[in-house]
This record gives sequence, C-alpha cells and structure tokens, in this order.
Amino acid sequence: MTTPAPQHVHDLVGIGIGPFGLGLAALADPLDDLDAVFVDQADGFSWHPGMMLEGTTLQVPFLADLVTMADPTSPYSFLAFLKATGRLYSFYIRESFAPLRSEYDAYCRWVAERLESLRWGRRALAIEEDGDHLLVTLAVLDDHGATTRFEQLRTRHVALCLGTAPHLPPPLEALAGEGGPAPVLHSADYLDRKQDLLEAGSVTVVGSGQSAAEVYRDLLAAAAPRGTRVDWVTRSERFFPMEYTKLTLEMTSPEYTDLHRALPEDVRDGLSRTQRALHKGISADLIDEIHELLYGLTAGGRELPSRLLTATAVTGARTDGDEIVLDLAHSLTGETAEHRTGAMVAATGYRPRDADLLAPLGDRVRRDASGRLDVARDYTVDEPGRLHVLGTEEHTHGVTAPDLGFGAWRASVVLAAVLGREPYPIERAIAFQTFGLPAAH
Repeated sequence: MTTPAPQHVHDLVGIGIGPFGLGLAALADPLDDLDAVFVDQADGFSWHPGMMLEGTTLQVPFLADLVTMADPTSPYSFLAFLKATGRLYSFYIRESFAPLRSEYDAYCRWVAERLESLRWGRRALAIEEDGDHLLVTLAVLDDHGATTRFEQLRTRHVALCLGTAPHLPPPLEALAGEGGPAPVLHSADYLDRKQDLLEAGSVTVVGSGQSAAEVYRDLLAAAAPRGTRVDWVTRSERFFPMEYTKLTLEMTSPEYTDLHRALPEDVRDGLSRTQRALHKGISADLIDEIHELLYGLTAGGRELPSRLLTATAVTGARTDGDEIVLDLAHSLTGETAEHRTGAMVAATGYRPRDADLLAPLGDRVRRDASGRLDVARDYTVDEPGRLHVLGTEEHTHGVTAPDLGFGAWRASVVLAAVLGREPYPIERAIAFQTFGLPAAH
C-alpha cells in the first residue's frame, strides 16, 4: 500500500547515497534552516566492494574527502575520522596524501553512521509535480530487496545522486549473462570471483584504466605461481598514465567547467575521448610496479606467462566448450585474430544510471540531442531550478563531474540554490590560467 501524500514539505530530497550524495548530506547536516532527507535502495553505504584490493589507494589526496573543500572545519572530514579512530598520527608519519581505498570506504561508513538524515532500503520510483512542490514515490524494501510498502516525500528540491553502473560492451554483455564454466565478469565483481578466475587456467583482462591495471597486477601475482596465464588487452594505443601535472589539474576548476559547459554538444563529446588521461589513466607508480613484476617473473630466462596487447579492440565474443573466444582487431595494422581464454574480466568502465524516475515530469526535464540529461551550468535540469544532478554530468561539465575533489564544490552550489544563500563560500576563480580567450579591454 502507498501512504497518503504527505503534508510536510522538505527543502531537499537526495536520491542516491554514494560519495557525492553522502557529501551533500554531510554538508547539509549542520544547517539549521535546511530540512533535508536522503534515500538509497541499499541497506548501507558500500563503495566498490569488488575492487577493494589490499593496499590500493585513491588517485586523489585526502583533501578530496566528502566535505573539506567546502568546510575544512567540518566534523565529517577525513582527518576528523582519523582522529576519532586513533590513526591521525600514523597517517601523518606515513607522509602520503593518498588514502587507502579501504580506509576511504571506512571513512564514508563512519560519516553515514552519524547522519540522521539518511534513509536506507528505499528505492525511488518516480518524481512528479505536485503544485509548487515535487512528490517523490519510494518503495520500502526488506532485507531481501522485496517491496514491503510505498512512501511519498514532498519537497521543494530534488538532488539526483544516482551514480554509475558497471558497463559491459555488447560483445561481452551476452556472455556475462550465460553463466557456465567460463566466467565473464565486470571488474566491479572481481574480488567475489577471484578464486573462480584463478581456477580457469587462463584469464584475460580487457580495459585500459586504473581498474584494469589493478586487476591485472593482482591476478598475475597470484596466478603465476600456480601456472595460470593472465593476458591484458586494451584498445588504447599505450598503457597511459594519469596526467597529474599542476596546470593540467587546474582543469578541475570552476573556470574550465564554465568553458566546457558553454561548448556545443558535439565538441564536448569529442573532448571526452581526448581527455581520458585526466581521470581514467593508470597511476605511474602502478605502471612501474607492473613492469617490476613482469621483470621478476622473467628472471633466469623464464618465459613470461602473460601477453600485453595494446591498440587492440574486442569486436566479438563467444564460447567454445570451456573456453571463451575473443575476436580481436588491431587499430593500427588492421590485423585480426582469435584469442582463447578460460575466463575474462572486463574493466570497461561505468555509465550513468538511468533516470527513468523522471519520466512523469515529461518535458519539464531538459535533454540533449542524444537523450541525455541536459545539465545546466548550475547543475539543474529544469527551468524552475528544482532538479539538481550531482556526479553524472561529465557529458556537459567535463572532467569535474567524476572528480571526488570537486564534489564538495558542486554540493555547495546546490545548497546555495536551495537556501537562497551561500552556507559555504563558493570559490569561483581558482586557476592561474585562462580558459578560452579573455574579454577585450
């Protein structure tokens, strides 16, 4: 049954509690003049559990936590978490700005446990207009994910923090659904299936970024002693490192975002491919670690139990008995070949989750020529400015969209729009360089 439409009106309802939704909730929490609630279908916070490999770190410094770039005094900062858990001095002595990935996940869980505005086990089904307000319909889930009842929340603003979902290219998607003796999985499920992969006799990793590199290194180290072969295929022309020079980092700035958002849609789409090294590359240290591992495995003249293929696309995939057969095409030579493997991990990235819950709003929601949400510079997708999008606007805002360090800035903009004031001062100019041509004088 559905509860009657509520009379109480929230200022803000956030849908999705990943890092960006959780950061918005943490920054909203101290604001006495804000009535906000945040919902998620999960039963608690969890951040990429399938890729929580031992010793892996974030590719951004600890300042890129949920709140610090908006409010360095927040009780929900990463440093506050370290102090509360007795690890602040250890972190200080460690002298590394990059937090362990497992510790970042623990930090987010620590914040989530302290926020009373979070509502877990609630799947957002639809957002409708309700006079001057918006009505959010939720399915309340039990521990098994089954719907027990429905709820509705009335609000002035909605923040869509839907996050992204694992993406498999069409040649691989069908195989992943088949099951059978040859595992085909996305890297998001890696740790859950690692033992199955090691028992497959041979494994192929497909992908070009940090996740592909981490899976390859972890698998190769574990597989080589037991005679399991591990290959790595990427359509990129090289195993490219994350670009991390200071003037390049200035592209994660309000000024560059202004330029990117003002560009025509086709120009923005073209930039997304050329800017991959800004946020989808491999850390230079990890590339060196992999080379060192390969060097060690070939010591004494031993044959390398691995093949690394660049500029190679997977154009088709099928099973043949207990094997997976991949059709490969080299982008530079034009050559094609078959590649056989016992199992496969696709580190092929993520795509924004569907925003089907906006369907009842019809034309109120702006979309671009490709049907994607047309997110304005202020992160809204409707003319009244009541629907805000956080974290999935890379096609409109560029490299700042997935950047953890920019999340607090974007949340500050959203909270200012909801309250009509700036609870957290918004730094609108942070870059030394000029993006675009300067105005004439």
